[in-house]
Amino acid sequence: MKSKKLICGAVAVAITMTATFTGCVTINEKDMKQTIATVDITKSADLGDLAAYSDAITEDVIVKRQLVAAFINAGSSYISAGYSYAETFNLLVESLIANSAVTQYTILYVLKEKTEAGEVTLAEYNAKEGEAAKLEYLLGGENSEGVLTAKYSLYSSLNSLLDSYEKDYLTEGEDYVGTDTRTTPGNVDTAKEDYLPLKEDGTLDYYVYTGYGDYLLESAGVYEAQDGTNKNTRRKAYSTFVSYLKSNYLLTEEDKDTTDILALTYVQDEYVSQLQQSVIEEFSDMYNEAQQKIIDGTDENGVYTFIKDKYDGVDGLYTEQSKTYTTTSTFETALNNLSDTSFVLYAPDTTKDTTEIDGTYGTYGFVYNILLPFSTAQQTELNAVQTSLESDIITDNDYYARRNELLKSIMTTDQRSAWFNGTTDYSFNAREAGLDYYGKDSGRDYLFFENNLTKPDEYEALENYIGLYSYNGAVSKNTDGSYKLVANKLDVDDMLDEFEAYLEYVLGGDKVEIHAGDSLSGSTTDFTGYYATSDFTKDGDDKEIDYSKFVYATGKVSLENTDRDDMYVSTSDRYKAMAAVNELQFAYTTDTGILSQYLGYSISAYETSYIKEFEYAAQQALRMGTGTFKVCAGDYGWHLIYVVDAYSFNGGEVYTPQWTKERIETEGTFENRFYEWIKESTLSNEVTTKRSEIIQTYSNDTTVTKYENAYKDLLEIEG
Repeated sequence: MKSKKLICGAVAVAITMTATFTGCVTINEKDMKQTIATVDITKSADLGDLAAYSDAITEDVIVKRQLVAAFINAGSSYISAGYSYAETFNLLVESLIANSAVTQYTILYVLKEKTEAGEVTLAEYNAKEGEAAKLEYLLGGENSEGVLTAKYSLYSSLNSLLDSYEKDYLTEGEDYVGTDTRTTPGNVDTAKEDYLPLKEDGTLDYYVYTGYGDYLLESAGVYEAQDGTNKNTRRKAYSTFVSYLKSNYLLTEEDKDTTDILALTYVQDEYVSQLQQSVIEEFSDMYNEAQQKIIDGTDENGVYTFIKDKYDGVDGLYTEQSKTYTTTSTFETALNNLSDTSFVLYAPDTTKDTTEIDGTYGTYGFVYNILLPFSTAQQTELNAVQTSLESDIITDNDYYARRNELLKSIMTTDQRSAWFNGTTDYSFNAREAGLDYYGKDSGRDYLFFENNLTKPDEYEALENYIGLYSYNGAVSKNTDGSYKLVANKLDVDDMLDEFEAYLEYVLGGDKVEIHAGDSLSGSTTDFTGYYATSDFTKDGDDKEIDYSKFVYATGKVSLENTDRDDMYVSTSDRYKAMAAVNELQFAYTTDTGILSQYLGYSISAYETSYIKEFEYAAQQALRMGTGTFKVCAGDYGWHLIYVVDAYSFNGGEVYTPQWTKERIETEGTFENRFYEWIKESTLSNEVTTKRSEIIQTYSNDTTVTKYENAYKDLLEIEG
């Protein structure tokens, strides 16, 4: 989790180009040059010691072209949210004014700080010609991190936009468009915030590809074009981009050579916006420096005192929860809301308000659920058997015996076809990519999410997902771009074999123990006895169902470190096992609701809303601790249940943190995650407060003049 430093977005950073005004309002080149507002914070009497640098600021003239560009990029979201066109344009005008005020203030602030540090001078800043040159100088020069970040952000936005247009010209021979979807793990194709593709000499190794002049594919650095691209298709895509600019009057009379993308006025304005964003980020770093020192403050023992106080100080989160989570219901509610920004630090005494069950008291926790379902025909037959049971034609024992016969014949397959033939093709040939992965020796060659798996420096790691379980079946590509998939069929025993084999592949060794279910011998690995059961009631009571008789298999994954404090440390056995089982969920479960849960299903120690078979198996597994798994029968099919985390306490701390530098800097530890959350929220609050203060102080009648008549026609658009 990274600290967010941005306090003011660029005018049109995404360059989405999703709307034109054709047929809505009459505008022309002259009209687009009209001034809609001016901003000059140096007119304020509240500049303080920044006033000495006021010569660096010239009045910012906001023209109608900028308002139109802002609408193209953000207007649709306002309209979709129910705002009128008038409300949307007024909000965008206020946003442009606020951005201008914040930008001017941050330029003065950074200029002052860097001048005092001997890095720049006001005279040299003012001597630079053009706003871009001034900002590049202020950021440290052409190859400074801030300038390179601005260029990379702009170039990647332009390439992404052109990629989207070019898709329309790459459909020959591949016209398949899928509609199916399946939830994907977190961080898919998420680029790292601090990634910069650089050459050995420190210059940017990424450029725009348009198919014209110097903007050719061979000159685009590490940019990766789409399959099938060529100069012709890229030029068509670029022509679409230029057409959008022209239809929205975003080309100017200076734009003589439209084939030079970086020379276009619109793109130059975008570059300035990105440079301004980099200055704002530098301002945020400088402004938060004092607060960061407080956050990182330690005592004589190296304990991070600020963070520890946020944890268990007088007003700390643990202290607060110890007063609040005093009942089972409040604790259950807290578990249901668990997230990266909603920690559960205290648990009540689980021996309260209940009775002892099977030698233990209540255990809460989270489980994964891989559901292997009945087929449509099997479900229809089971429904008929249920009807007979409800009509007292058959007994409970008859019903469960028949259900077991149907369960025995369940065959499941890999469910990830939508990641091939859905709305997005996430698949790639892992053998061709040179990866080592599970299933390679069996000729199973396809994995998913190539960017995350093959470019760790550029893309974030997938959340709770290993990524090395290949598609379980044969794959071939059709001429229309779709895939022919022949999935291997698995019964419940095959599924257990895959479960065991993949976990041992990920963990490296003989780490998984599996034996028969709860009602059979605890050591047998012969599962056939499960189907021999004919009496599903408890001994001596022919009216009460014995749910232990529905547990087909049980087992445990041997984990070297079961410490909850380290459960997100990617090198720990606990994390690897959790991530591997989660990946198998994505591959096989038809219970798709589990795929959007933070740590799986939250299980109460007591009565739940789940079917009784699932409730029993999950609760029994929780009592055996993290890494336990069980396979149980149910009216939906087989449930393979894995314990992600188990909570059984006499009341007290969920974690045992050590607020030291080593623990806080080790990614994935509880201390690291809690620290990052506190830091991000603290610094975010600081810059948000400062941004509001800047806008309130410097966006007023003294510093801002609005010319509403210049954009009155836009306010009168009817939607």
